[in-house]
Amino acid sequence: KHGEVTKYEDIPCKLSHKTFSATSNTGAGAVLTKEIKLSLGNEYDIPAGSKIIVTQNGVTEEYTRSGKAAVFRVHQEIPLELFRKYA
Repeated sequence: KHGEVTKYEDIPCKLSHKTFSATSNTGAGAVLTKEIKLSLGNEYDIPAGSKIIVTQNGVTEEYTRSGKAAVFRVHQEIPLELFRKYA
């Protein structure tokens, strides 16, 4: 049976955004891509592919297809993709 399960709530974290500009090989002009990363403590196990909901500065966003976490000594960074909609 498939469904959403809440694993953690109210975790202190940091959300960072970085925008990149590149020229398309198709001749369509410049292509903008955005890299979104979630930084949080190592004590949380977030499997790749998770849906993550973040509230920052009063704004709530949903992210999907989380990537494999890059684990550092005291934190981890998880790449995220903005959730569009269900198919």
